[in-house]
Amino acid sequence: MTRMSELQPQHFEMQVKDQIAVIRLNRPDRKNPLTFDSYAELRDTFRAMVYADDVDVVVFGSNGGNFCSGGDVHDIIGPLVKMDMKELLAFTRMTGDLVKAMIGCGKPIIAAVDGICVGAGAIVAMASDLRLATPDAKCAFLFTRVGLAGCDMGACAMLPRIIGQGRAAELLYTGRSFGAQEGQISGFWNAIHEAEELDAAALKMASRLAAGPTFAHGITKTQLNQEWNMGLEQAIEAEAQAQAICMQTGDFERAYHAFVGKEKPEFEGN
Repeated sequence: MTRMSELQPQHFEMQVKDQIAVIRLNRPDRKNPLTFDSYAELRDTFRAMVYADDVDVVVFGSNGGNFCSGGDVHDIIGPLVKMDMKELLAFTRMTGDLVKAMIGCGKPIIAAVDGICVGAGAIVAMASDLRLATPDAKCAFLFTRVGLAGCDMGACAMLPRIIGQGRAAELLYTGRSFGAQEGQISGFWNAIHEAEELDAAALKMASRLAAGPTFAHGITKTQLNQEWNMGLEQAIEAEAQAQAICMQTGDFERAYHAFVGKEKPEFEGN
């Protein structure tokens, strides 16, 4: 097993406490853009989360009043215009691998978004399981505004499933930004909190999940993602098998005894 608390990332901040990992990009003076290095290190970190025994929930937080301003103009955009097709495809596959790693990490991810959340930053929020925002949050899938397609890092597959095909199409074609109220109405944001309350709200939600049946949470995340590609009959069968697995856990038995004893169950994630 891997202990995430022993890792010392170079291109973002990470603290691990009480089974919760809090990740923040560490360039607040630039509104936290992503670089080649931070993309790769985040990808590798989420891949390692699969084997982490000291993390049950991840919070991807903001820093300095902003979440992420997307790919760094100087560190990423500039070099990209000089690359050939082979190099460009290696880069776009690497960015997509970050989303795959987030989906496959086996842990619920909560995005806590303040301020700017655009481009690849919007993708990171989209790829999270739950999304909290402040009234000042501004989100945009702005790829068409820099001459690119809206189909970046899984956006055309994932965004319509969150907010609906019509809304997603409009945002991906126009690249316009949307704020907190619109995002909550569309279902992109799960909740809105004042900036000074955002971190506490995200940690409260993370603590609630970490105190729950974490093995079962991992199964839920797996099924939420795998069932995209299943018909209804296959999904029902997959869930039957998944639930039978969970019924063999100690947490299921603990919950039963707690219910009988009119007590609150204490889950152990096994």
